[in-house]
Amino acid sequence: MRSPSIVLGALAGLTLAATAQAALINLGPGSFTPAASVITFSEPGRSIGDTDPVYMIAGNTVSFGEFFTGHTVVGVGVRTLTGAPTAPLALVQNGNSFITTDGANPTSPVLSGTPLYNGPISFTFATPVAAVGLSGGYFDTVGATTIEAFDSAGMSLGTIVNSALGVEFYGLFDSSGSNISGVSFYITGSEPAGFAIDNVTFGDADVVVRAPEPATLATFGLMLAGLAYARRSKPQA
Repeated sequence: MRSPSIVLGALAGLTLAATAQAALINLGPGSFTPAASVITFSEPGRSIGDTDPVYMIAGNTVSFGEFFTGHTVVGVGVRTLTGAPTAPLALVQNGNSFITTDGANPTSPVLSGTPLYNGPISFTFATPVAAVGLSGGYFDTVGATTIEAFDSAGMSLGTIVNSALGVEFYGLFDSSGSNISGVSFYITGSEPAGFAIDNVTFGDADVVVRAPEPATLATFGLMLAGLAYARRSKPQA
């Protein structure tokens, strides 16, 4: 187990490699300690069919809905998001996110968008958090579903896409140190069976126990090397 200071040191290095620009990093499974808060959608008092659930947990309020003000929902059989949130980040709750069962997910029940498994899901934290984790799926296509994180002003902190088939867990951390106020999960490609989310995990930096994968570090290292080469190759005036 790596200490939070090692994680933060690695993330600080990534910030420099990314030339101080925000980058959403997927820390992957195993990236949270047991101290992190988790929403499973099977908590007492919740039932199948509940719409736009709101949870008060660990001194924070987590609200689920469909999209953020400024977004546009497009499509019919499959609905996705376009546009960008306006400031401040504000969640739209219109009954289109709901708790349901999913035989393809071993931790069912889950939260789905509308239509079933084929609509966007968004959620906010009343108090911004340092890291957010969640499982998504069941995916039948790699790279067809997008997760985007936002700060409290509605600015995007970056996006990632699903990288595996089946159910995949994501641990999201912003390399610039910005806290995450909201997340949207939506289909952006051909995903035949759609997706739902489960096991929403969150907390401060001290609940993060895993540094980015070596491949992620290598990617940012190559970016830094490329910037250095570009500076050396620049013609003299």
